Amino acid sequence: MQFKSPVYNVIAVPIEKVKPNTYNPNSVAPPELKLLYDSIKEDGYTMPVVCYYVKSKDIYIIVDGFHRYRIMLEHRDIYEREGGMLPVSVIDKPIDQRMASTIRHNRARGSHDVDLMSNIIKELHELGRSDAWIARHLGMDKDEILRLKQITGLAALFREEQFSRSWIPADNGTVIKGISDEEIEE
Repeated sequence: MQFKSPVYNVIAVPIEKVKPNTYNPNSVAPPELKLLYDSIKEDGYTMPVVCYYVKSKDIYIIVDGFHRYRIMLEHRDIYEREGGMLPVSVIDKPIDQRMASTIRHNRARGSHDVDLMSNIIKELHELGRSDAWIARHLGMDKDEILRLKQITGLAALFREEQFSRSWIPADNGTVIKGISDEEIEE
């Protein structure tokens, strides 16, 4: 079968069916987030949000495009103009490949939170991925992987603490929480 890029099958999905992942280490500063809002307001959505579809729950987990999703959630004018529908392209990959996709998308255009990035390295190792696999799929060199592993080692000191794995305070005071793989499997 010939490969067909997901962007050729963009679908409109009710934003209520779209959920953030819990592993995205990317963050956008307020001035850039405002610029993204201005861009979407002026130009519309020019790029779909990349998602993984969970058929058993009828939800779409974001792989790339969290901030485009967030703009619709936080700006009523955008939500109403778009009829609450978010443009989505779907990829069908296992969790390790989705994590790698998220990182590739982010690294191609932005910066990462070091602590969250080190957690991804830890999770990929727990999933059985080698340093070579991580280097190849995430575009890292062995020194960067080692530094991130060293940061993660400190997390063991806080093993008994309960922390949320993913949340973003919205401008209106609400919290946008991601969905974990454990929740997907339930």
